[in-house]
Amino acid sequence: RPSRRPGPGGVIGICERPPVLPDLLDPSRSEPAVEPIGDRPSNPRLGHGSGPTTVQRTAAPEVFGNIFIGIAGMIGAGKSTLAKALGDHLGIDTYYEPVADNEYLADFYRDTARYSFAMQCYLLNRRFQQHQEIIWRQRSAVQDRTIYEDSIFAKMLAKTGLMDDRDYRTYVQLFRNMSNFMCKPSVIVFLDVSPESSAERIRSRSRDVESGISEEYLHALYAAYGRFVADISKTIPVIRVDYDRFAEAIRRRRHVAGELEL
Repeated sequence: RPSRRPGPGGVIGICERPPVLPDLLDPSRSEPAVEPIGDRPSNPRLGHGSGPTTVQRTAAPEVFGNIFIGIAGMIGAGKSTLAKALGDHLGIDTYYEPVADNEYLADFYRDTARYSFAMQCYLLNRRFQQHQEIIWRQRSAVQDRTIYEDSIFAKMLAKTGLMDDRDYRTYVQLFRNMSNFMCKPSVIVFLDVSPESSAERIRSRSRDVESGISEEYLHALYAAYGRFVADISKTIPVIRVDYDRFAEAIRRRRHVAGELEL
């Protein structure tokens, strides 16, 4: 039976061998599989993630016991907004995904092929730090982007020729070894946003580093997320939230809050 790391109010995560994503690894081979790479875009522009910034609460309700919620979704899906809303509503620690302290980010966008492996290792390390801190603090928490999603971006870098196949194999082996020390989240909330809505959100928030992300890339990323959710839901419960309905709920909440302030 899997062991559990108890917190004061219950169970925060299930400690067993975490999911090895079928889309990332081929279990019939002793080495991680890298799909054959066909035609590669000459200069695809990619999205990014970053490391831990935490808002800690003085106390958390024990209605559900200790719970570890992971927020997953495309670029511009509203992960940070949902993470904050859940953290505030439940009174639990919130782990955000900042970009300001990512020391590889500028180099990654300047020369993606050169810095792709270093960037992905940096992100994997920072998210592993977050993941383990959530477990060992034995407090309920919500995490803006899960560690499992890093594999999506690493694989796309390999498929587009922006990460060397040897580096990708090393990355996969590193992820697999680190996963032996991770407890699974209690649940993953997946914000399902279309490539078109993602592109619109990227334009509206006007981040310089995201200015070159193409809709072609977002369509490929959306397909990769579809495979990811199908795989991860076999071992971790996934709640799928339609982005358009979520965005409308946020707009209505802000409108009501504004009316109340008048």
